[in-house]
Amino acid sequence: MTTVTTSTDTGAATPAPVARDFRLIDSTLRDGSHAISHQYTVEQVVAIVKGLDAAGVQVIECAHGDGLGGSSFNYGFSKVDELLLVEAAVQATTDAQIACLLVPGIGTVDDLKRVRDLGVDVARIAVHCTEADITEQHIKAAKELGMEAVGFLMMSHMNTPAGLLAQAKLLQGFGADTVYIADSAGAMTTNEVRARVAEIVGGIDVPLGVHAHQNLSLAVANSIAAYEEGARNLDGTSAGLGAGAGNCPTEILAAVCEKNGIVSGVDVLKLMDVAEEVTRPLMDRQQVVDRAGLLLGYAGVYGSFLLHAQRAAERYGVSQADILLELGRRKVVGGQEDMIIDVAVELARKHAALEVTP
Repeated sequence: MTTVTTSTDTGAATPAPVARDFRLIDSTLRDGSHAISHQYTVEQVVAIVKGLDAAGVQVIECAHGDGLGGSSFNYGFSKVDELLLVEAAVQATTDAQIACLLVPGIGTVDDLKRVRDLGVDVARIAVHCTEADITEQHIKAAKELGMEAVGFLMMSHMNTPAGLLAQAKLLQGFGADTVYIADSAGAMTTNEVRARVAEIVGGIDVPLGVHAHQNLSLAVANSIAAYEEGARNLDGTSAGLGAGAGNCPTEILAAVCEKNGIVSGVDVLKLMDVAEEVTRPLMDRQQVVDRAGLLLGYAGVYGSFLLHAQRAAERYGVSQADILLELGRRKVVGGQEDMIIDVAVELARKHAALEVTP
């Protein structure tokens, strides 16, 4: 990719602003954390940040998979303290901004202050898609700290287009610079994404973003559809590394955008190199839409539940598929990881009862 430059009075060449049709945010170092049980090392973070930054990615998100403060017994302990990883990410970038995700009730305003002191520019405040009212304190705190505040509505398939618009208006009213809908379960069809984006874009004054997952193999298609309906922030992860069957693969999204005449402003070939040479080698398993991943999208279950459900199935001798389907029937949401064990225990008891019934 050729960089356009302009001459200055001193004869030095200064890069001109890169033309882009949307902002690309890469969350490999946050959402991808789920897929590797939060075992990122400083060296891996630095390699990914440098690769994405060199490719022209504008924003790189770094945190525990469940956001700041997520390293815990309930969500899984990080191998390296998240503040050390965030600090390494900030120091490794040249042009890209570093973002962190915070879920109220897991992370705190003090966590925001700590990462702001480290140089983080963007705070993504994430809540369930019907709970925007609990973000006010955190959005206002981010703004007071001089950060860009992003309101992030998770599990957006569980709310209607009109319901999401009402939530988006709350986020905007609290001061959010950008609003996101996240298909955290990878459960939305393309038409469902179009309906939600069109409704929200027409009713708010700040940009809208979409965070897509791959459980129905629709992440790229849904992201393109979102752009066509007016979304101007799109998320991806390198090689699709993320919860469940993975996220929208950044390099594939960028390639499809280029073929469709949508200007991403990134170097597609460099993104391919990062995915192949940096990200894939550190993956415990390649991101594929296998039975369990597909069940997440089919049943509408939070993507980060996948590995927890697998471990519970092995521990209690029950079917992972049965666990995921039951969680879907109960409409569990992020933060209810303890329900996975409850469901596994109940299924094990039912199976045991059936075995002893004459």
